[in-house]
Amino acid sequence: MLGSAIRPALAGVGHSSYPLVRRTPAGGEVQWDPMRPLDPQRLEGFDAVIHLAGKAISGLWSKKFKREVRESRVLGTQTLSAAAAESFRRTGMPKAFVAASATGYYGTRGDEELTEDSPAGSGFLADVCQEWEAATSPAADAGVRVVNLRIGVVLAKHGGALRAMLPAFRPGLGGPVGDGRQYMSWIAIDDVVGCFLFALANEKLRGPVNAVAPQPVRNLEFVQALGKALHRPAFLPLPAFVVRTVFGEMGEALLLSSARVKPARLEAAGYALRHPELDEALRFTLS
Repeated sequence: MLGSAIRPALAGVGHSSYPLVRRTPAGGEVQWDPMRPLDPQRLEGFDAVIHLAGKAISGLWSKKFKREVRESRVLGTQTLSAAAAESFRRTGMPKAFVAASATGYYGTRGDEELTEDSPAGSGFLADVCQEWEAATSPAADAGVRVVNLRIGVVLAKHGGALRAMLPAFRPGLGGPVGDGRQYMSWIAIDDVVGCFLFALANEKLRGPVNAVAPQPVRNLEFVQALGKALHRPAFLPLPAFVVRTVFGEMGEALLLSSARVKPARLEAAGYALRHPELDEALRFTLS
């Protein structure tokens, strides 16, 4: 979802991009296997690497599934980071490595306001995000400018959390999850793309950067705004015990956790989001 949005945005500002693919590459593509070492020569001549790959986290969180989620992020990042580091030592390129991470880094923290200086939380997602970000260390240690974008709940019409919610909300069957007091740190997909382009261009930006809108909202506020945008009621609750029974650990981590995350470093660097207000962001996304 993100890659298909970022590539045309790069082209729109005059950049060429080359996807990393596992199959036999066509023209303008680079072949790799996330689980095997990558020849550093395949990255020579590129100004930057954008790393987005990772197994989707929705599903039954069995031991096997969780292992695949972790490995798809950590091992793939290590592969790219090591190749970027060696390429940089040889040629001075790529100069930037912008890697996806997630606000899951903070775990569930209630009403606590969280910035990039806040410590990591606990739980599976927090542990994965810590390892995910640490896997970029080879590139950073070699001198490559590394940015770890901690992305919140992405509002996109054709993917992500919003797409999963729409089948219930369009007929008026949506509502708050649990007591609805948990914070959701959200961002419109246009702004996620903007954050990646900003991270590529701003040479002073490095390390963890929260890619979220400046006003996180409680789940109850979010569902009311979504119902308003769809002109549908949104008052049918999904009780917490049902979430835990049906979705297990995944439901606890994704639907009931609370993270009130602020984009402190983006704001300090001067990035202005296109959609900072939830009502407008939802109207734009769903239009």
